Amino acid sequence: MDLNRIVRDCTGFDWDEFNIHKNWDKHQVSWWECEEVFLGEPLLLAEDIKHSQKEKRYYSLGISDEGRKLFISFTIRGHKIRPISARDMSKKERKIYADSKIETDS
Repeated sequence: MDLNRIVRDCTGFDWDEFNIHKNWDKHQVSWWECEEVFLGEPLLLAEDIKHSQKEKRYYSLGISDEGRKLFISFTIRGHKIRPISARDMSKKERKIYADSKIETDS
């Protein structure tokens, strides 16, 4: 499975009204910051096996236009990205992201 291709072929976003407010209330992440992450580079994508009981879930590590490093869990519904949760990257995630950036710059 080429997750990068699947995400690249998506035609937009499918927002659940509850998740838009939850992400803002819990982590002060706006819906447009989430969308910016998917349009930026580098974007790391992986399957979230631990949380994929009912449907396949994925997560992304990326950066918003303002330079905010974000972790976003999401699923794909049809040809749309459906964000579930968004927050700032943890220390460990920032290290993974930084290491991957070095690899893509080489």
